[in-house]
Amino acid sequence: MKQIGTPAEPEQEMSFLDHLEELRWHLIRATSAVLIAAVVAFLMKSFIFDVLLFGPAHADFFSYEMLCKLSRLVGIEGGFCDQEMPFRIQSRTMGGQFSAHVWTSITAGFIIAFPFVIYEFWKFVAPAMHNYERKYAKGFIFLTSVLFFIGVLFGYYVITPLSINFLGKYQVSETVFNDFDLSSYISLVRASVLASGLIFELPIVIYFLTKVGVITPGFLKTYRKYALVGVLIISAIITPPDIVSQIIVAIPVLVLYEISIIISKIIYKREEEKLKK
Repeated sequence: MKQIGTPAEPEQEMSFLDHLEELRWHLIRATSAVLIAAVVAFLMKSFIFDVLLFGPAHADFFSYEMLCKLSRLVGIEGGFCDQEMPFRIQSRTMGGQFSAHVWTSITAGFIIAFPFVIYEFWKFVAPAMHNYERKYAKGFIFLTSVLFFIGVLFGYYVITPLSINFLGKYQVSETVFNDFDLSSYISLVRASVLASGLIFELPIVIYFLTKVGVITPGFLKTYRKYALVGVLIISAIITPPDIVSQIIVAIPVLVLYEISIIISKIIYKREEEKLKK
């Protein structure tokens, strides 16, 4: 009878090539899911572009209304209450719009299929885990997906509008009018959304790094002040140069860091108790 806390013994030991073959099939299934979701997104062109992608390019976007109310509440007249955006989006290459359609669909496909991609990742690493750890598979997939989608929403409704509002209105001279290329605009939105989604996976990353002994709670506490400086620098880079925008972006990341310390404490304590047994 197997004891709880010991890895499940495989029916037969797999060779290195067998592991590569297994990984290949997991990658094939994950990629297939992304492509299927991408095809669905490709067929929903009007919704993906007119509603989602170009939503932050309009002054009546939800986030601008909220930021306008917030700026007025704190007594700051920001640039979020304008009636229109002073820029245009254009495509200057023959295949520009079609290429944007394809790559945007693939990005949307990855976001939609993310839970299945994580599921395939879990299936690949599960054989090396303990029996009791496998019981948390559903919770792991759910939590990882939720954090990713929250990050995506944060990137879409907060970072993207802040960046577009600032960069779209910034001028070195009134002589120069902002005509943004379609690929440049999409790259900004894509980077904001995906980067935020991945940043919000910080607690999951800390969980695994603590479990394999790469980091400890003490390490995270010691370098907390450096992490704070790093977060503020990143916030200053990806947001407009005003303190309100930087705080809005920095707070969630700092909260995630503190949550990661708590998670690291719990996992570190469990691993120490296992070693004592």
